[in-house]
Amino acid sequence: MEVAEILSHHIDKTQNLIIVEFKLFGDDDDMVREDFIEYTFFEEFGFDNRTDFEIFNVVTEDIEDEWADDEVDYIDDESLISFLNEYYIIYPKKLPKPEFK
Repeated sequence: MEVAEILSHHIDKTQNLIIVEFKLFGDDDDMVREDFIEYTFFEEFGFDNRTDFEIFNVVTEDIEDEWADDEVDYIDDESLISFLNEYYIIYPKKLPKPEFK
């Protein structure tokens, strides 16, 4: 059981969720797995590498940014695959069943 590819993912900070669609090695082409995982697991497993670079905030305080209010969190697929593989090793019963799509 190993995650082969991430089809889509979304981070919902208001509900503290990672919504992810993925395939395992061995899954058929028309099969997909979907899971809703608490974001805190991602943090607890040490994959949340966001750091606060306050020096950049000081330098850019005077510049108005039209996107400043949008909080977009991004997880690269490689980190997400690593996290999912570790998560399902520790919690094998939480692995979602494949569904036809």
